[in-house]
Amino acid sequence: MKQLTYLRPTSAAEAVEAVTGHPGACYLGGGTNLVDHLKLGITTPDRLVDVNRLGLDTVEETETGLRVGAAVRNSDLAAHPVIRRDFPALSRALLAGASGQIRNQATTAGNLLQRTRCVYFQDATTPCNKREPGSGCSAIGGYGRYDAVLGASEACVAVHPSDMAVAMSVLDAEVVVLGPEGERRVPFDELHRLPGHHPERDTTLEHGELVTAVELTRSSAARRSTYEKARDRASYAFALVSVAAALELAGDDVVDVRIAWGGAAHKPWRARTAEQLLLGGPLEEQRVRDAVAEELRPAATTSENHYKIAMLTGITARALTRLAVTREDAR
Repeated sequence: MKQLTYLRPTSAAEAVEAVTGHPGACYLGGGTNLVDHLKLGITTPDRLVDVNRLGLDTVEETETGLRVGAAVRNSDLAAHPVIRRDFPALSRALLAGASGQIRNQATTAGNLLQRTRCVYFQDATTPCNKREPGSGCSAIGGYGRYDAVLGASEACVAVHPSDMAVAMSVLDAEVVVLGPEGERRVPFDELHRLPGHHPERDTTLEHGELVTAVELTRSSAARRSTYEKARDRASYAFALVSVAAALELAGDDVVDVRIAWGGAAHKPWRARTAEQLLLGGPLEEQRVRDAVAEELRPAATTSENHYKIAMLTGITARALTRLAVTREDAR
């Protein structure tokens, strides 16, 4: 049995100090991802720093939107009346994830930082560059139905599993991080990494940095937003593909549109090429399909995951065309 040191700091600064300089230390929030990895032997920390009692479990209104504490539970955030009214994509994404019991335990920060569900990453008997850098990628040439179609590398083809992170991407959230050098803010699109030659690094955070909050800004597009998910079964399944979309119209013309995909890449994929192509014109299904086709032009697929191209196209067209006919004041 591996011995663990368990610490329960009383402040965020104390928690950061307890992890910084200790390579075998990690934070413990809801534990829904970490406990799985401990059981599977994927991670073997020697120090757990519990961050559940640091006062990071509140949702506070700000002048421009909301500040969501890192320890806010997924179920509480999904049910928050301001989230449901002003950021419906986030509420829908949270309710699409996991089970009710897990949502009651899982935290905001933990959801953003969860690791891939690639079957090879979770099998400690197989080579995996994400788990053991330089050992190889068993998914390449292996079972590839869930593999990334965008942004993959010769070192890793895994996809990011979070539903919430996809919604946070279209909401242009900002992540508040505390580290040994103090506090900093990370634009959401800069939080997660593509694999490159270092797939073991999921995010741009340094060891010891602690997510303390996520800040959301109100906007017309955020208020008219949604999340749709395609999966193998109706509940408790990770996305084959998913889309978060936000839309603002002036008459029939698009003045703001945001599209992010899940199940497509190593990080939530912000479809900025498609967004630019849709601006300034009417929101019509064929225009959406053409814009998505351009976004997917660099996609690399195999016979096993090629279905994702058609699925991403269809789910994005459906989400946006539904938003276009939905009155903003009815949401």
